[in-house]
Amino acid sequence: MANLYAERKVKNLPNIPNLKIMNLLKKRQLLQKRRWRIRTKINDSKDKPRLVVCFSNKNIHAQCIDDSTSSTLVSASTNEKDLKGTLPNITGSTKLGEILGKRLSSAGLTTLVFDRAGRKYHGCVKAFADAVRNEGLKF
Repeated sequence: MANLYAERKVKNLPNIPNLKIMNLLKKRQLLQKRRWRIRTKINDSKDKPRLVVCFSNKNIHAQCIDDSTSSTLVSASTNEKDLKGTLPNITGSTKLGEILGKRLSSAGLTTLVFDRAGRKYHGCVKAFADAVRNEGLKF
């Protein structure tokens, strides 16, 4: 299923040699495998909600999910009125982390599991996690 999704996305790219298309396919497949592998390890902890962060080229989205009920407890995004114009860089991820940390602490959550969706723990991901930790939450 992941292969079909990746192929469909890549077919629409104009004038790219086959070698680069295969590299993009392989990259997406490896990322999806990483996400699945991490998700199985994270879902084993049923007593802690999962904090997910997603970085796109224009926005940052973060939400706290309770996997036992499959519901979102708290969320924050740079699309909100307070954070309009915030870029998805280190300063933007720090601002979003602070806001989400305050919302999580006011909701009564203290311990979480951090799901970084297969991304390396540096740069924006690290800045986001540090900002959430500064609000008194534990990963």
